[in-house]
Amino acid sequence: MCTVTYIPQPGGNFVLTSNRDEAPSRSPQNLDREVVNGATLVFPRDTTAGGTWIAATDSNRVACLLNGAFEKHSHRPPYRRSRGLMVLDFFRFATAVEFFEKYDFKGMEPFTFIIVDDGQPYELRWDEQQQHVRPLDPLGYYLWSSATLYPGEVGEMRQQWFKEWRHERRDFSPASILDFHKTGGMGDDWNGFIMNREGRVQTVSLTQIVKNDVGISLEYNDLLRKRVKKDILNLSRLPQKIAN
Repeated sequence: MCTVTYIPQPGGNFVLTSNRDEAPSRSPQNLDREVVNGATLVFPRDTTAGGTWIAATDSNRVACLLNGAFEKHSHRPPYRRSRGLMVLDFFRFATAVEFFEKYDFKGMEPFTFIIVDDGQPYELRWDEQQQHVRPLDPLGYYLWSSATLYPGEVGEMRQQWFKEWRHERRDFSPASILDFHKTGGMGDDWNGFIMNREGRVQTVSLTQIVKNDVGISLEYNDLLRKRVKKDILNLSRLPQKIAN
């Protein structure tokens, strides 16, 4: 849950892409579906805690999690609630604003939570003391890096990679964005977008959510097993599964 971009597309659409840097043992193989408050939810389920770091629904809602808030924190378990389960909890609330106002974040480990709620993106950071909510520009270009793995100057360096990539191109298609997530910082095994820190933590998957005029697609690239899973949600809530 460590590198995320939000890229606007024509017609009020968007692409949200996530590189997950995690212990290889926690990498799921498939996509799951659940019905929550009448909406169909699609996500890769974490094999340890049972939650997820990224999900989308046919009610035009998307959420993505990164570990850490503003800076690297001390890990002090036990925590009251898993952050990955919180991602699933979010979809039980009618709106993002209701979630911000009513959800109990006390006792949870710090995180950064990116939400696109019916076209409106938000950033929520929890620092163990209070929540920091920032509405985002739907037409803005954003990159987030996990504070636990990419603090300070490293995070700024990654922002510079993002800035240079944006200025060098006019093509912001989903394929070009996915390529950036595979090549950003290439050659830097420790801090690049595809990273590997001696096998303990590495980029285990890339997940891309594309919202277009008729639906939302979620593509899960399992880098460990070299497999791709894809699911499509029709925004009229008539989801259609694509076999692999």
